[in-house]
Amino acid sequence: MQIGECPVVMSPVNPCVMARRAPPETAPEDRNYLQTALEHFDRAAEDDQVAFVEKLLLMMSHAQHSRVSSTLIPMLQRDFISLLPKKGLDHLAEIILSYLDVQSLANAQCVSREWYRVIAEGMLWKKLIERQVRIDPLWRGLAERRGWMQYLFKPAPGKPHPGHMFYRKLYPSVVTDIKAIEDNWKTGRPNLQKINCRSENSKGVYCLQYDDNKIVSGLRDNTLKMWDRKTLKCTHVLQGHTGSVLCLQYDDQVIISGSSDSTVKVWDVKTGELVNTLIHHCEAVLHLRFTNGMMVTCSKDRSIAVWDLTSPRDIALRRVLVGHRAAVNVVDFDERYIVSASGDRTIKVWNTSSCEFVRTLNGHRRGIACLQYRERLVVSGSSDNTIRLWDIEFGTCLRVLEGHEELVRCIRFDSKRIVSGAYDGKIKVWDLNAALDHRAPAAQLCVRTLIEHTGRVFRLQFDEFQIVSSSHDDSILIWDFLNVDQPPPGSPLAPQATQGGAPGGAGPSMANPAAPGAVGGGGGSSDNESNPDSPRRNFPFPAPVGKAVRD
Repeated sequence: MQIGECPVVMSPVNPCVMARRAPPETAPEDRNYLQTALEHFDRAAEDDQVAFVEKLLLMMSHAQHSRVSSTLIPMLQRDFISLLPKKGLDHLAEIILSYLDVQSLANAQCVSREWYRVIAEGMLWKKLIERQVRIDPLWRGLAERRGWMQYLFKPAPGKPHPGHMFYRKLYPSVVTDIKAIEDNWKTGRPNLQKINCRSENSKGVYCLQYDDNKIVSGLRDNTLKMWDRKTLKCTHVLQGHTGSVLCLQYDDQVIISGSSDSTVKVWDVKTGELVNTLIHHCEAVLHLRFTNGMMVTCSKDRSIAVWDLTSPRDIALRRVLVGHRAAVNVVDFDERYIVSASGDRTIKVWNTSSCEFVRTLNGHRRGIACLQYRERLVVSGSSDNTIRLWDIEFGTCLRVLEGHEELVRCIRFDSKRIVSGAYDGKIKVWDLNAALDHRAPAAQLCVRTLIEHTGRVFRLQFDEFQIVSSSHDDSILIWDFLNVDQPPPGSPLAPQATQGGAPGGAGPSMANPAAPGAVGGGGGSSDNESNPDSPRRNFPFPAPVGKAVRD
């Protein structure tokens, strides 16, 4: 710095002070000019207006851009949900919000009074519950059993019409109820009911099927017996077979049974009248399945018979499938495949339409007593005491479940669990998703063992709420996981969540819970996993390993 020069001191400028500085006064003649310019702008075409504003923005400073932006952004953020009703489009606002998931819908009703009004007047919580009831058997069953189905869809004349808050509170209550049921399957003490089937000639209950009103059972004393679910009393005895009743299935029209007398008999489900007898197999009929005008039977004579069911009195043999080298113990089918299992240790797959052989699944070390087939998954039980899971498309074994000490006689599965019964008198509940995950350790696969039967377990079925099983001990047991006997506090069996009924519930209902649809029509129990009309399930299959095994 040279002598005589004054230092220049740069003092910091406070931007807040600059922001508060008043703009220069606009001269009156300039105001008139601006007003005239706005009037010309208003009369200009839309494209000319946009072009003018774009040029104007290019002439402005960065600070001016910031001020314009602060004005423009709120104008662009329009609350279209609130604007739609003002244009008479309430229904459109309701449709848009109806696509929200549970958490988003709960958040949306807190956005503003207008959003809350749209959600409340549109009864969107009610519609969300109805959507769950349509697609989820567990929700359907709870709706019937807890009594709130009457408040859904179109209520019957004279029935109450609850308001928005009823459904808003109902949804989390149902979620709590579902959590409690899942805990009950793992740790709760089921409410157990017993039907004593003992008679002078009875020596075991070989087969059964149930719904919420009745249980139909096949016994070793050559009879079928129907039991009332409320009273647990026998209401009908169907006589006609001259050998043990080994298998049965019913729908809303008929009961079809197979026997060690080698015949298949058709009964009227309402009256118990015998309407038809099919004579084809030359030895005991061990299993049968029917749905959608088709029936498949299998026999100790090593054959499988495919039948066309036009009516209860008009049943014609379509095809006989031969290929097993020992008794065919069980069959299952859908629109793609017929699946059979035999004492020859193999599972065979046949094309349903052509009845042509497709492939053989090999792996069990002894004869196979039971299986169920659904979509790509086959689950089988064997006298080698194991359960195997198979990918039917690739013919590969996905998992081997070990735990039973004797022959695995009966097995069922749904989208969550596998339930098996064996000659060791035990019923085991397995985690299906864990079984399909190759990373899951074997110790985590069996989640529950039920020990109550005093003899071999011959047959079982289950749905979201219960297991019904039959045994050589002449009993039918009903294991209820919805209305459980709560263990004492601190007990190892104490469930982790308290069970809560839905508001407005009327207690357990005996109406049809609409568990996964009954085979061949309404009225059946969950022994219906082959029903092509029931909802599809997406099983979490691991990547296929190896190639299909063929003969």
